[in-house]
Amino acid sequence: MLSTPSTSHVPYERVYEPAEDSFLLLDTLSSSSETAFLSQRFPSTPAQGPSSPAPLILEIGIGSGVVLAFLTAHAQALFARRDILTLGIDINRFACVATAQTVAKARPQSGSSGAGYFLGTAQGDLTSAVRPGQVDVLVFNPPYVPTAELPSLPPRLLGGDTDDKVTREKKTTYKEDSTLLALSYAGGRDGMEITERLIAALPDILSNRGVAYLLLCAQNKPDEVKGRIRGMKGGGPWRAETVGTSGKQAGWEKLQIVRIWRE
Repeated sequence: MLSTPSTSHVPYERVYEPAEDSFLLLDTLSSSSETAFLSQRFPSTPAQGPSSPAPLILEIGIGSGVVLAFLTAHAQALFARRDILTLGIDINRFACVATAQTVAKARPQSGSSGAGYFLGTAQGDLTSAVRPGQVDVLVFNPPYVPTAELPSLPPRLLGGDTDDKVTREKKTTYKEDSTLLALSYAGGRDGMEITERLIAALPDILSNRGVAYLLLCAQNKPDEVKGRIRGMKGGGPWRAETVGTSGKQAGWEKLQIVRIWRE
């Protein structure tokens, strides 16, 4: 069993704490079916097929960094190769700082022979900080809870020198902390406003061999979402299949992981 990265250093008053959705992603990505899929999709030895360049792994909305650290620390076990490159993006600067620490603590757990290469984190809005066609594996645990409206990041925390100072000194107001946490779960109408933006960007951001893992809850209407993805334009045909579920039999919080890729 692969170890779960420690997040004891994360300031949970302003960064999303790992929960059922986070652990479902870890379980799904480390399942035998997905490790087999990933090693075949990104072969590195003649026995697996023609070797391919080192894959770039991007997580959007990194939060505590537990998922990205898991992927980085256990590269060999998950991808059957350790030359993967990992990158994280979050609108929350505190999440970016926390993730870098989580990855640094997690990499030694698997030993130098099994860990991948962490490129760093960037504060940004979804995929805006990444060049088109470069992402081989995209992981997104979105803000999926249906809410009346979407929160907006306080201007003081948008970035730049002022934000760097706020991050270093950890001086935020209660309202700012509440907004930072709301950004991690508030999904607007049907909980899908942010997710729909990400789905629309997939044809441009994914490489030709790219694959995305997207978390959805029952109120996101996952069957309808998968149907729309299969009908997307741009280098298709597109596939969208559920590869992990939370196992709950009732309630809108039932979660699933959808794998999205092109044939």
